[in-house]
Amino acid sequence: MEIKSIGNKIAEARKKVNLSQAQLAERLFISAQAVGKWERGESIPDLITFIRLAKTVGVDLNYFSDDFKSTVEETTEKIPKIEVEIQSDAPKQSKNKLRWNMSSGNWVEADFSGLKNLQEKFSSSNMKKCKFVGSELNGLLLKSNNIDGCDFSNSEINHSQIQNSNIVHTNFSDCTLKETTFSGSFIMDCDFSSTDLSGATFKYGGIQKNPMNNVVLNQTTFNAMYIADIDFHGNVEDCYFENCDFKRVTFRNAILKNTFFKGGSLKKIKFIDCQADRLTYEFLRSGKADLSGVELLND
Repeated sequence: MEIKSIGNKIAEARKKVNLSQAQLAERLFISAQAVGKWERGESIPDLITFIRLAKTVGVDLNYFSDDFKSTVEETTEKIPKIEVEIQSDAPKQSKNKLRWNMSSGNWVEADFSGLKNLQEKFSSSNMKKCKFVGSELNGLLLKSNNIDGCDFSNSEINHSQIQNSNIVHTNFSDCTLKETTFSGSFIMDCDFSSTDLSGATFKYGGIQKNPMNNVVLNQTTFNAMYIADIDFHGNVEDCYFENCDFKRVTFRNAILKNTFFKGGSLKKIKFIDCQADRLTYEFLRSGKADLSGVELLND
């Protein structure tokens, strides 16, 4: 692949989805200068960033090859595709049930507030400034989406799958996200205040600059995550942090119990007025965390 050609294709794909260099950089957790260098043919992304870039602009990796002739798919003018699938309910019921698939759409300022038992698919969609306030979205599947400025506050999104998506400036405050899995997703400037993340899993992605005041962390798992500019408040119990990259992370006025830290340096975590049980304290100590702000709980 010729570097200048790759740069031109990155610029073309970015413009087709109406992203500035700065906006693309924000979604990829890199600098706008780096995007500029790619497009000028001065450098190219590494493989991991290439994969994230392709997902963000809605192409596959073949698009960047010199042998790939087709153009980027026009996502901004796409009419939402709504497919109807006939699926049977549980074996004991003979009545058929209509299921709507709302994938591959360009949803802008749509108001889905108050919906119940949706369980819909919004895969491969652009969702901007949409409202889902007070909705029941349990079992929701969101895959390969760009979600920007949406409002899911006061909603139930339990047992859901949010995969390979970029989520920015979105409100999840006062939600329940019990046993929901975020995989391969990058979440930035989203509000998780007073959200119940019991049993939730975050893996192979990143979270940055997300308010987490009074968030419920119970049996919550963070695996191979980039975690930056996050302030955790409240109780942290039976949680699991493995192979995470921490940058400017603070646990403030938190009580940590039976929480597991493994792999990766803990030196960039700051603890302020925290308490921890013996097990958690020893995990932190073995990871060379600064324990000056951690008091050992009495058994």
